[in-house]
Amino acid sequence: MKKIFFFLLLSGLFFAQKTEVIDLSKSIKDSKNTYNSFRVIDQRPNKEIGSILFHKNQVNIVFENNPSKDISDWFYKYNKAKGNDKLVLLLENISISEDIKEKYSIGKLELRASTFKKKNDGYHFVNRIDTIATISSRNTPYLAQSLAKKITLSLADLLKDSYNKTTWEFGISENDLASYNSILMDKLDILKSDTLKEGVYKDSYSFFTHNPEPGYTIETNSKGIATKAVKSDDKKPIRNFYAFVHNGVPFKVIPVGYVEIFRDEMRLFIEVKKEELFPEPNNSSMVVLGGGIGGLIGSIVANVAIVAIDASAAKKRNAMAGTEVSLDPLTGYYILPENFGKSK
Repeated sequence: MKKIFFFLLLSGLFFAQKTEVIDLSKSIKDSKNTYNSFRVIDQRPNKEIGSILFHKNQVNIVFENNPSKDISDWFYKYNKAKGNDKLVLLLENISISEDIKEKYSIGKLELRASTFKKKNDGYHFVNRIDTIATISSRNTPYLAQSLAKKITLSLADLLKDSYNKTTWEFGISENDLASYNSILMDKLDILKSDTLKEGVYKDSYSFFTHNPEPGYTIETNSKGIATKAVKSDDKKPIRNFYAFVHNGVPFKVIPVGYVEIFRDEMRLFIEVKKEELFPEPNNSSMVVLGGGIGGLIGSIVANVAIVAIDASAAKKRNAMAGTEVSLDPLTGYYILPENFGKSK
């Protein structure tokens, strides 16, 4: 009788714990065949990803084997070793948790991973993802499946974006990879300079390493709005650049215009609204956004007036509260605060 009871107990435990295997089948092909090798370094402090409850059963989210093997197999499935470079994926954190409410639950994914190009002098930073995603059971009952899919999509985006990213010139030893963020941040000239270099910056790497496009000057219209970067007969719209510095003031180009960049002791940030970073498709109004006193270098500058081609758009902006959004110095991506753009 005891043996039967013990068997039933084990059977109940077995069926109460299920797994959701992360499906790494999405294409991550590099059309340029840049890399001839790929490696995964798993530096996660906790190798367990996490679990979600489904009908009182615990569903563990797992890799089929382990992330090093599975992600490497995934890469080579879509990329034949033809190039000359070596790509390395550093896994820093993948964790899933669940907040169980009275009538629903919220699954939360935290994922941080980076890519590097391996050279003779060390690992050169390429790209990273540092994201938090939440999914409510109100939207889908299959939280474990949805969160596992989100892991796949996030890693796929990271790898595909890495194929075309500018590689940093600073090499880091493998022993120092865990501290790559602080090492690279210490090398960013624009965070230390009292005087900013005038001109336009084609991407985030050139901006944060303080290297504007040589020979270009900024052209403004009759209202003082920066519209073009000019070099002899070459004229490029200001919207084609990541950022620019005009009269000592740095500006970030965004979909609806540009906004002043500020700095405090810890970060670079802009003051912006969700509607300006993620405008509706039919919103063609350009608004030039401004800040008050101060700027990246901490000097006193005049208020930058809100100027709009469409006066109604400027009026609408004044009625909405702005939010501080940080800029990731290593990728140029926006670091959105929690509940960004949501009504309080």
